[in-house]
Amino acid sequence: MIWKQTKGSLNAGCFCNFKDMEMTQTQTERVRDVMQYDALVVGAGPAGLAAAIRLKQLAAQAERDISVCVLEKGGEVGAHILSGAVMDPVALAELFPDWRERGAPVTRGVTEDRLLFLTQDKAFRLPVVPDMDNKGNYIISLGLLCKWLAEQAEALGVEIYAGFAANEVLYHADGSLKGVATGDMGVDKNGKPTANFQAGIELHAQQTLFAEGARGSLTKQVIARFALDRECQPQTYGLGIKEIWEVPPAQCQAGLVMHTVGWPLDMRTYGGAFAYHMDDNRIAIGFVVGLDYRNPYLSPFEEFQRFKLHPEIRKMLEGGRRIAYGARALVEGGLQCLPKLSFCGGALVGDAAGFLNLPRIKGSHAAIKSGMLAAEAAFPLLEDLAGMQPETGKEPAAYRHLFEQSWLYRELYAVRNIRPAFKWGMLPAFAYAGLEQYVFKGRVPWTLKHHGADWRSLKPAAACRPIDYPQPDGKITFDRASSVFLANVSHEENQISHLRLRDPGTMLRVNYAEYASPETRYCPAGVYEIVQENGAPKLQINAANCLHCKTCDIKDPTQNITWVCPEGGGGPNYGEM
Repeated sequence: MIWKQTKGSLNAGCFCNFKDMEMTQTQTERVRDVMQYDALVVGAGPAGLAAAIRLKQLAAQAERDISVCVLEKGGEVGAHILSGAVMDPVALAELFPDWRERGAPVTRGVTEDRLLFLTQDKAFRLPVVPDMDNKGNYIISLGLLCKWLAEQAEALGVEIYAGFAANEVLYHADGSLKGVATGDMGVDKNGKPTANFQAGIELHAQQTLFAEGARGSLTKQVIARFALDRECQPQTYGLGIKEIWEVPPAQCQAGLVMHTVGWPLDMRTYGGAFAYHMDDNRIAIGFVVGLDYRNPYLSPFEEFQRFKLHPEIRKMLEGGRRIAYGARALVEGGLQCLPKLSFCGGALVGDAAGFLNLPRIKGSHAAIKSGMLAAEAAFPLLEDLAGMQPETGKEPAAYRHLFEQSWLYRELYAVRNIRPAFKWGMLPAFAYAGLEQYVFKGRVPWTLKHHGADWRSLKPAAACRPIDYPQPDGKITFDRASSVFLANVSHEENQISHLRLRDPGTMLRVNYAEYASPETRYCPAGVYEIVQENGAPKLQINAANCLHCKTCDIKDPTQNITWVCPEGGGGPNYGEM
């Protein structure tokens, strides 16, 4: 074991300016650098950055010096961040009471709410329910907010390294969590090292907080390892697809927040749409489909394109131009789907755990608050080890108690029954939601169960009717290839596919034969295609198109597809999405 101090900067070949470094030999005879931190955060979204900031704030109050590192798989902070987004600033104000003076990119206040029920050619105005009242909230770019949070974190001494994807969980001998390792770089598609090969880096910490977002690849492993989901219901998800349009000035009403339900989805399929009018004549428009849908012929991407042809929506976009596109999965389960939040060595925060408030269509405030609560539970466990590595990971068990004493718990508790009611269909769910919100005000003594795991919901193709979607016109509606181009997707072509099949034959024996290859429709980036080879069907995986939305990992009817991180820095670059 060789210990040494290093100085410098981080590049593709090494981690520098870390607290301690060790050289270790792995079972595959690779030499990996090992770095020790007091706290490690995986993911630079709002939850992860808030956790890192809060840890440093607590250390300053206690007049202590702790080391905090944030790893981000995107090429830069914000590159993989995608949300609507309308934000309640309550948690941001707790993290930074002077957020306005600090110049947070939270400036466009909501001026009007509209809720519409759509039929194929008509729109009916509905009363705005209390949970969708956005008075005091802001239309934001979550990517820009994360960049700002990263600046605040770095000013406090947090080290943030983007472009390095964590793809392995490390454990102590006693089974507690030790840290993570980044993936090897410079490995070709056959698994062989190239001339640019760089071994991954091990990062050890007393506390590791997972903030990977919905369906995080390492979070899945941690949940399984510690059986964190043993006492909760299966998480349920939605797929959100978003575009940003630049439109003629007369068609943009800055501050307007519009939500729609109904057409083009049928009355048994959960989902809806939004249009948020921003500054500079821009509109963020998006569509969400619950991934518990039943018809394997349904395509969320095509439903979104069809939605834009509705007269009420088309008139907002006519004469404009689409300037950005993206997609991601979102957690919808709410309180009854939250796993155990902590384990020996760390905790789950943000969408990695499932803190989204679906009826409010908001998660950023919940993510920030959960990160703060996890930090407050983890900080007392950080010891001054004088350069020595801990032999075990302690559990920040106070996290759950802090959560249950917070406004976030009360908020999620009050709406816990709204999403599961939709298993009865749209009209019964609306009636029940009205009863809960207007009569009982979230205080009913029962808790409804969800429908179950999303991947179990598909019916065989023979029991369903194909859906005839219109061809794209290139003006209002588009194909997936041109859409992916706007997402600025970039992957190293000569690398092992990050979309792993447990049994490749299942994709034809089951997916193709029984479900008409639903992966060719639920993927919003055209990653999966059925092509003909020697007169027989073959599944072709275009991994370079992947938007990292994780839908295939969630919706595959045999759970045969596993999404893992590609080389760090790969994927979309959403900029200001």
